[in-house]
Amino acid sequence: MQKLLPFLLTMAMICGFSVASAQDMTFFRIGTGGTGGTYYPIGGLVAHCISNPPGSRPCEEGGSCGVPGLVAIAQSANGSVANINSIKSGVLEAGFSQSDVAYWAYTGTGIFEKKGPVKNLRALANLYPETIHLVARKGAGIKSVKDLKGKRVSLDEPGSGTLVDARLILEAYGLTEKDVKADYIKPNPAIEKIKDNQMDAFFIVAGYPTGAVVELASSVGAELVPINGPEADAMIEKYGFFAKDLIPADTYEGIGETESLSVGAQLVVSADVDAELVYGITKALWNEKSRKLLDKGHAKGKVITKETALDGVGIPLHPGAEKFYKEAGLLK
Repeated sequence: MQKLLPFLLTMAMICGFSVASAQDMTFFRIGTGGTGGTYYPIGGLVAHCISNPPGSRPCEEGGSCGVPGLVAIAQSANGSVANINSIKSGVLEAGFSQSDVAYWAYTGTGIFEKKGPVKNLRALANLYPETIHLVARKGAGIKSVKDLKGKRVSLDEPGSGTLVDARLILEAYGLTEKDVKADYIKPNPAIEKIKDNQMDAFFIVAGYPTGAVVELASSVGAELVPINGPEADAMIEKYGFFAKDLIPADTYEGIGETESLSVGAQLVVSADVDAELVYGITKALWNEKSRKLLDKGHAKGKVITKETALDGVGIPLHPGAEKFYKEAGLLK
């Protein structure tokens, strides 16, 4: 009986909590990406910032400063395209997306041309730049994108923004998926194949430093392939959502400064989510306590700022988010 006492007390608390507070609890599901990328840890940080489950200590007492009654959950997913499809179908309330994929989805252009526009997609905030990493096995002889010809390359899973951008990059450098031995797996299994000499390179679009590349570089070593030159310049001119980027030297062990391209990582939400809830979420994301959590929680957290929250947003803001940004003086 003594051993059962803690369990019984816990169950009593849960039952009491359920009766008193269940009606006040709101769940908010956020689709992220694979566990080896940046979406997943940043999604967990965002969920922490905006959550304030029933029974939490008040903000002024050092407790949660999120939305009262809100339980936000960051879920691992396949990435941008999959998240947007889940928002469209109502499986998710929100998700992370690359700025290019969000624009194509809302307008029904690009990769969504045959699928039609996702009219219930709205923006909550631009978060940080996502850098396109082309990671090669050390000694694979891949010094440029064109060297991928005939190599074993993972382009990421269907439903990911990485796959979309990988295809655009191959096209810009005069290659197609048929010119490489393409695989469609996430970075973590791609790394295992590289370690076993069964793969030569993989693409990942993520804020640096990203865990998958850190792990590979610090274990068996890796190389970053530059995405630059006239081909990259042409991509920027053709697709306005791309920008030049630079991965600093020693971001990853043994790897020097590398030129690349980036897109914006954005938090998008369903238009069907209540405006006052989204207003509260946006306000909570940018409060002082959230600022401290973001700064300490991840290397990319420091560049997630209220002042850049509207940069590169190519789809309509959710009315709740729009209300906050107007009050904050960031939007007229």
